[in-house]
Amino acid sequence: MLQSLSIRDFVIVNQLDLEFESGFTVLTGETGAGKSILIDALSLALGARAEGGVTRVGCDKAEISAIFNVINNADAQQWLAEAEMESDAQELVLRRVMYQDGRSRAFINGIAVTVAQLKELGEMLVDIYSQNAHHSLLKAATQRAVLDNFGELSELAKQVAEHYKTWHQLHQQRVVAEKNADLYAQELAELHDSTRELSQLVLSSNEWEELQQEHLRLSHGASLITGSEECRELLSEGELSALRLLTQAQHKLQNLREYDESLKEAVDALDSAIIQLEEADRFLNRYCQRTELDPARFEAVESMIQGIHNASRKYRVKPEELAEFLVKSQVRMAELELFANDGELAKQESMALATYMQFAEQLSSGRISAASKLSTQISSEMQRLSLSGGKFEVALGAQAPSANGLEQIEFLVAGHAGVVARPLNKVASGGELSRISLAIRVVTAQKESIPTMIFDEVDVGIGGGVAEVVGQLLKRLGEQQVETISSQRQVLVITHLPQVAALGKYHLRVSKSLVNGQTLSAIEALGEGARVEEVARMLGGIEITETTRQHAQEMLTN
Repeated sequence: MLQSLSIRDFVIVNQLDLEFESGFTVLTGETGAGKSILIDALSLALGARAEGGVTRVGCDKAEISAIFNVINNADAQQWLAEAEMESDAQELVLRRVMYQDGRSRAFINGIAVTVAQLKELGEMLVDIYSQNAHHSLLKAATQRAVLDNFGELSELAKQVAEHYKTWHQLHQQRVVAEKNADLYAQELAELHDSTRELSQLVLSSNEWEELQQEHLRLSHGASLITGSEECRELLSEGELSALRLLTQAQHKLQNLREYDESLKEAVDALDSAIIQLEEADRFLNRYCQRTELDPARFEAVESMIQGIHNASRKYRVKPEELAEFLVKSQVRMAELELFANDGELAKQESMALATYMQFAEQLSSGRISAASKLSTQISSEMQRLSLSGGKFEVALGAQAPSANGLEQIEFLVAGHAGVVARPLNKVASGGELSRISLAIRVVTAQKESIPTMIFDEVDVGIGGGVAEVVGQLLKRLGEQQVETISSQRQVLVITHLPQVAALGKYHLRVSKSLVNGQTLSAIEALGEGARVEEVARMLGGIEITETTRQHAQEMLTN
């Protein structure tokens, strides 16, 4: 869960350090005080795209740090382990620095990372649910994801998509093969000829280099033998050979050493030189004995090199790339042979379709069961949200096989009794959509593995007794245990409704003030007395009366 958030020089925040607890926390404040700054800052720490103008006026950079406890978050721990960024303290520190010129840097546990990495990890830590999320529920893809997640079918849905891709590719290959049968047959014949030719000639890049070295040696065989023998004559065989002269010098110095011991260094150097020359002479002797002219081998090597050069020009690749070209030709030939065999390609396509149908039908069965349960539970929640008699229904309509399965998923809703359920995007007003979205969120939250949920003014368009019910739902959400991590959920709600604010376990207030000519925003945790004043402010008008305070106290007490 989120333990703390530190913000420096961000928009209208100078310095802000907040501590968070598990359970239900509300965040309130006057309009324009900067309630959304907290969400914006946290979003950036979680990898959101950085927009320009986020640094406070007069500052070079803004900095945001968020600390999470991930001791029970297996997904986050696995990600960190694979990226070699885990911490012994089981704490996770995300840090984002935004510069005035638009640049930004991201860090995970002090290690510089890409924003994409930050976002990937952030999706395992916090789920931010804003007013815009209401509208995303109108999209077919979102509705499908909600159902699959509720039914714990997301992984199966991915497998269905993968099997569909496999089948679709084979289907397309068969259609293309039938259409281009003559062209493929001609290409296949050409590939048979070229691969047969290349198989006799082709060499890897290392073998090609070795062949060139051998050709160079064989072409200069006479020079190598003659030159080596001449070197032996200079080293040891001639009357004035190097070894004979050095030996004489060695003996002379050895005698003179009796008069001056400092000559020992020169004597030792000559000893070493004589040993090196003797070793070189022995090597040249062995080289001359084993080296002989081989016209037949030279002719064979020269023929091989000429053949490789001819093939290189013919297929327009470098000699050292012929081996790779052969492999590609063989792969293409295998594809064309499959195309040429209509029966084999059709067989593979049929098997792929059967596999896809097996997984898709299993997914359909799971969706039918999940749709029934989801419809019942959301309809039940709707009754509490002043949608008495209303009904929610997940409709599954048959469709042709696709990457999404065998059915089209659509959320239908009837606002009250006696009305036929219609698509959500055609019947729900703004207020109804907010309530239905919240009902969906409460029902599906138990299946979520994300430990921290943030609601950014999702109660817009709601008031009266419904507002209190909304608050109770959010409070209940904050009291739930996250099954996948065996930990209490953390719910943070930005609200303008006193009915919701009064139900929070913890209460944070946002305020702004003018300091040295600059407007600055601050957030503070409220105690019991301060909470009464804040809820009274939300209840009352310009002037807060004692009656308003009593009402606020009663709401908090209840």
